[in-house]
Amino acid sequence: MRRYQGTVYDSNRWDGFELRPGDIIIAAPPKCGTTWTQMICALLILQEPELTLPLDTLSPWIDMVTRARAEVFADLQAQSHRRFIKTHTPLDGIPSDPTVTYICVGRDPRDVALSIDHHIDNSDIDAFLKARERAAGIDGTELGPLRRQPPRPDGERNRFWQWVDDDTPSTQIGSSLRRTVEHLQTFRDAADELDVVHLHYDDLKDDLAGQMRQLAARFGIHVNEHRWPRLVQAATFGAMRSRAETTVPGGSRHWIDPAAFFNRGTSGQWRDLLDNADLARYAARVRTLASDELIDWVHREAIT
Repeated sequence: MRRYQGTVYDSNRWDGFELRPGDIIIAAPPKCGTTWTQMICALLILQEPELTLPLDTLSPWIDMVTRARAEVFADLQAQSHRRFIKTHTPLDGIPSDPTVTYICVGRDPRDVALSIDHHIDNSDIDAFLKARERAAGIDGTELGPLRRQPPRPDGERNRFWQWVDDDTPSTQIGSSLRRTVEHLQTFRDAADELDVVHLHYDDLKDDLAGQMRQLAARFGIHVNEHRWPRLVQAATFGAMRSRAETTVPGGSRHWIDPAAFFNRGTSGQWRDLLDNADLARYAARVRTLASDELIDWVHREAIT
């Protein structure tokens, strides 16, 4: 497997983890709807609108270096319900198992760019680094030097283009246009070999109830009809935002404003930022990185 490594994640943490038949791996590029999909899986599997534990305890991110690997493995080993595990790692960096269901979630990369920009502004970097040090101490691992990050330019449009044009290899960066589409492509390439569910952020937004019912059927989970309204309501952005302390990754520790983790949750935010020349430039860039089939699927509006 390829190793994907950054400041707060390391795909090598999957080494030694034993999958169980029926496990669900929620594998999405950052800011494509990962936490939303985790919540949906929690509701379908546990069938209660109130979570018994924080979402990131029920569905930990194995790659995340801010929790001790030993603690994460122990939590997952103790679970008796069907497990649903988070990762932001492409398929070539995590175990490939035909007895497991993989959920790959995609979103218009232009919206991803704006969402990641807000996400960075809302991150408590000092809290992340302190948690990273604590986890390394528990696991007995030695922390390497932090990779130097390029300065963020002033202006939302300039930051958008920094994200789009960044050509850093996907194994060394948390989010960029290149990393986003390469991640999605690894799962589309394996669709004939593994049990892969492809979800699109816009489909969840437009028909949450329908998408949840389709997932339940795909998982072979029966939900009594009277439970559906409360489960769907609990999966809405508003409901998740109102319980941010238990739904956001890391709880309140890693965020300046935990509720702001769930930002606008809308699509097409880029329309207010990009003009026709920008859109043409973006289209030219994304076509150098992704197949036409993937471009058509991830962009719900045709690009030039």
